[in-house]
Parts: sequence; structure tokens; C-alpha cells
Amino acid sequence: MKNIKFLLLGIFFAIVLSKSEAISWYRFYEMFKFQSFHMFGIIGGAVVISMFFMQLFKKGIIKDIKGNKIIPQPKEKGFIRTILGGTFFGLGWGISGACAAPIFVILGFKLIPALILLFGALLGAFIYGILSKKLPN
Repeated sequence: MKNIKFLLLGIFFAIVLSKSEAISWYRFYEMFKFQSFHMFGIIGGAVVISMFFMQLFKKGIIKDIKGNKIIPQPKEKGFIRTILGGTFFGLGWGISGACAAPIFVILGFKLIPALILLFGALLGAFIYGILSKKLPN
């Protein structure tokens, strides 16, 4: 019962994604062709909100489920891995027409395409796990 708030938050997030058309292949297509501001506005809003919440984490205002302070770990800087990771992520996003975040929302609308997307995302994560120690920093 304690985790019901996270379930409700997830359901709310899914509703927002679907109502804002952030799960629409056509919206991604428009974004990649620079024909519409719609997805850039959603992504930009998410970045601003994330910056706000990150500051709340750092100040200890928001804590984890057990009441412990959340301490964000600094990321290692690396030009090659950022370019390489961004390229693979962007190619996957462009080819599939779906970002990783709304896969489970798409699963509620279109079963077979979402299962293919989920399989591809899991396969990519598995391959990354195998190759991660061999990739450049």
C-alpha cells in the first residue's frame, strides 16, 4: 500500500505522455525534420523540470522511499562515449520512431509494435552490458 503513490504517479505520467502525443511516431518524425516545435517543447520542459528536481535532491528536500538523502553521483566526462552513445540512441529512436520512455505506454495502445520496441530496447541494453567494459571512456 505504501507504493501506491508510485503506481498512481506512473499512471499519471502515462496519461500525460499519451495526451500530449509524445508517443506518436508522427510527432517524432516532425521533430527530426524540424517541422514542429511540439516535441522540442516537451523535451525542453522535461529538462527544466529535471534541473529543478535535481536541485531539490542535492539540497535534501526530496528523499528516497526509505527517507535517505538522494546523492546524485557525478558522471565521468567523455567526448567519444557521449557521441557514440548519442548516435546509437538517436539511430534507434529514428528507426523505431519511439523513445525508450513511452514504450510501456505504447504497449497499452499497440501490442505487437510495442513488444518489438521493448525487445529491441532490452537487446540493446544487453549488448551494452556485454560491451561496456570494452568501450572507450
